[in-house]
Amino acid sequence: MKISIIIPVFNEEGNLEILNNRINAVIKSAELDCEVIFIDDGSIDGSAAALEQICKENKHVKVITLAGNYGQTQAIAAGVDNAAGEFIITLDADLQNDPVDIPNIIAKLDEGYDVVSGWRVKRKDNLFTKKIPSYLANRLSVLITNVRLHDLGCTLKGYRKTVLEKIEFYGEIHRFLPICAAMYGAKITEIPVEHHPRTNGKSKYGFSRGFKAFLDILAIIFLWKFITKPIYAFGGIGLFSLAISALIGVFIVARKLLLGGLWVSPLLFLFVIFSLMGIQFILMGILAELVIRLCYGVEGKKRYRVKEIRDNGC
Repeated sequence: MKISIIIPVFNEEGNLEILNNRINAVIKSAELDCEVIFIDDGSIDGSAAALEQICKENKHVKVITLAGNYGQTQAIAAGVDNAAGEFIITLDADLQNDPVDIPNIIAKLDEGYDVVSGWRVKRKDNLFTKKIPSYLANRLSVLITNVRLHDLGCTLKGYRKTVLEKIEFYGEIHRFLPICAAMYGAKITEIPVEHHPRTNGKSKYGFSRGFKAFLDILAIIFLWKFITKPIYAFGGIGLFSLAISALIGVFIVARKLLLGGLWVSPLLFLFVIFSLMGIQFILMGILAELVIRLCYGVEGKKRYRVKEIRDNGC
């Protein structure tokens, strides 16, 4: 069974040789048929030179250099598009994920699972900046989607390539790939994995990650519920607004005829506002329907641009 190990890289010069040695040790001990794909996501340190040397010394290594810094989601997408393996393993280049867990993930995929998600039970990260926001995001995603995973943020995961090929990579959706896979009926499980503190380099994540994750969750809600019928979402809000405007209108008329009230009052402005909102949301729903149909008609569209691909021939 051919396996592709995909590793996004952004300014991880000091970790790459160590990571490559650890992966090679796992491949040798477990006798795995692997290719290792490093994706240089616009690094500005010495990562490119380190990857070039690793590529020259290892026949099973491929290096994809992106033309800029597109983010982890698009880096993983580039790796998936160029992977030859039936099984795909993703992990970070910062040495916090441990390659020793790769055989366990592959074993679970061999059991028939489509997605195997790593769970950092003993996570070695800052409590306030990473652990708590991650916990809240995970609980929210479970509440919304009912995909019961403890640690969506762990990059160390295993997938069947056929599952990933169905998913549109956008934003920072890499955290929620198991949820996206569940939308297509994928069989998902979770296993505990090792996690180490970062000892070299700087974390690429800050407080903004939490906001991005929340927005991505909102996007997933929409995709989960309304991807094929956005008119139900926008149209539902529109009809609700029109219903409120209708009630306000009835009250204005009844007040004028029965109580001698005024036509022009703050309620009249509320009537106009809710009426316009209702019409706008319904029109947005119709436009969204048109966009969805256009998107379904477009195939092979990518959101990244590859600058260079090197294999052992370099």
